[in-house]
Amino acid sequence: QVQLQDSGPGLVKPSQILSLTCTVSGGSITTSYYAWTWIRQPPGKRLEWMGAIAYDGNTYYSPSLRSRTSISRDTSKNQFSLLLSSVTSEDTATYYCARALPECDYWGQGTQVTVSS
Repeated sequence: QVQLQDSGPGLVKPSQILSLTCTVSGGSITTSYYAWTWIRQPPGKRLEWMGAIAYDGNTYYSPSLRSRTSISRDTSKNQFSLLLSSVTSEDTATYYCARALPECDYWGQGTQVTVSS
């Protein structure tokens, strides 16, 4: 049974960097052909795909967030991470990590992140 556990601070100040990590158990993040994905949902809005890092390390980003987003991984810890820079209140959302092939079948529990001074 694959499990994803996302973690990170719940409060980030405007203009700072939001950093989240997803720890995966029950399966390797290098297993073909999964993509390890970050998705967010602002209050009252739809889910938004942010980007992913594939089993081979290739990364893919939403065009609207590309300039501010970086996704990386640590295969020794079976973790992948999200960095979102220059955050504003518009980045307030619940952030989820998920496994995709290409539909998301396993999800983390979600981390509520508020951007506020």
